[in-house]
Amino acid sequence: MGSALENYVNQVRTLSASGSYRELAEELPESLSLLARNWSILDNVLETLDMQQHSLGVLYVLLAKLHSASTANPEPVQLIQLMRDFVQRNNAEQLRYAVCAFYETCHLFTEFVVQKNLSILGIRILSRAIDQIRQLDTQLTPIHADLCLLSLKAKNFSVVLPYLDTDITDISTVAAECKTQQQQQSQHTVDANNDAKYFLLYYYYGGMIYTAVKSYERALYFFEVCITTPAMAMSHIMLEAYKKFLMVSLIVEGKIAYIPKNTQVIGRFMKPMANHYHDLVNVYANSSSEELRIIILKYSEAFTRDNNMGLAKQVATSLYKRNIQRLTKTFLTLSLSDVASRVQLSSAVEAERYILNMIKSGEIYASINQKDGMVLFKDDPEKYNSPDMFLNVQTNITQVLDQVKQINKMEEEIILNPLYVKKALGSQDDDLTSQHPKTFSGDPTD
Repeated sequence: MGSALENYVNQVRTLSASGSYRELAEELPESLSLLARNWSILDNVLETLDMQQHSLGVLYVLLAKLHSASTANPEPVQLIQLMRDFVQRNNAEQLRYAVCAFYETCHLFTEFVVQKNLSILGIRILSRAIDQIRQLDTQLTPIHADLCLLSLKAKNFSVVLPYLDTDITDISTVAAECKTQQQQQSQHTVDANNDAKYFLLYYYYGGMIYTAVKSYERALYFFEVCITTPAMAMSHIMLEAYKKFLMVSLIVEGKIAYIPKNTQVIGRFMKPMANHYHDLVNVYANSSSEELRIIILKYSEAFTRDNNMGLAKQVATSLYKRNIQRLTKTFLTLSLSDVASRVQLSSAVEAERYILNMIKSGEIYASINQKDGMVLFKDDPEKYNSPDMFLNVQTNITQVLDQVKQINKMEEEIILNPLYVKKALGSQDDDLTSQHPKTFSGDPTD
């Protein structure tokens, strides 16, 4: 081991032993380039450090290994195992002094396993990393987006769904946590603007995951958060989310879901770049499955390029279902062949399949007489007077009250925030200036 690396090890040991973690976290970034240049002997460095006692030192060795992965071409299984050992054995308190480096390590690790087609091996590792670094169960970290990406690549959603189901009340921002560290770094810096990137990616990927598991209402909410995030310019992430938002809107509501009027980016930038999707929306409104099939076929190349062809097929399926639901409001009985004809399905057999699936999912209430091929449409049997329904209503009321408490708490925190108070007072001064221009502008005619 070279003298420079020996100095690194001695520095990590000495400052860790004295508990000077802040000082160590401020000095270690300067050693990153040294570690990266000596990637071939970093395993020797790791042998001299303990993951629990010297977590900061091990973190930067791991970060250097991941930075060098493209040129060093390390054994994937060994590097993945090293990352797994680190998140299981490190000292989380030490990591809080180098949150920025920890986030970047997770980002690079995600890129590495995706490149090696080993995404499924990284899911549990990033789940553990999130649990370690977040301060609240409802806090969003940049690593959440990485976990969502790995889950999408692996098509395995069992681990990520509990995170997505948890409503976010707090956001961990790289810019705030890494400000001091970035000032200390000379050759290695992290773009603080990545805060917005990983925020948008979390809701974009989350919407895709909910779409994959056919939880369309939740998917619509995630896409809505992504496209309505305040912005001065359009992000490519927001544009792709907008395309999916339009299609999921049709599945959930049969039209474009409500969008707040203050989202100027949508009208100015997104709509002109999503013409194919707006054509789809317009044709859907005609309730003609044949016209919709033609428009999907017409733009199939564009939908395939955007990885939205599967979603377009779900839109077509939703129109068949919506048209069948319309029949329940007009007819008491219909033959399967009449249903197929009216909703433009290819055969009575296909109509029967749709109706049975809709009955099973509770989308309609009906029965089929197999003998004569007739469908009997029924009213909703729920009378809203059962103990289960009472419990359900009570649970929903409790959830609403809890959300109201959370909103009031967040509002109080914002109102008492010194930055908010300063900005609010500044706005009031500006208003006074505009109302009394002669008094404040030094008008020479005064």
